[in-house]
Amino acid sequence: MSDTETNTPNRPTHRLFHVTGDSDQANWTRIGAAWPHKDGKGFNIDLEYLPQKKGRIVLREEADQGEGQ
Repeated sequence: MSDTETNTPNRPTHRLFHVTGDSDQANWTRIGAAWPHKDGKGFNIDLEYLPQKKGRIVLREEADQGEGQ
């Protein structure tokens, strides 16, 4: 196993969302999480599901408790 696959923190640093629509009409659905590689040059991504409809995938930093997206 390489260093990029080990030593990841237990808690994800980023969340993945599938976003449909625009502006105030956008619908954000959480679809997974991401952890940075130790060397900082990439991410390990864990998808809970793969969206089947048109939209975009957005990677956002994990918000502190009480913070919105």
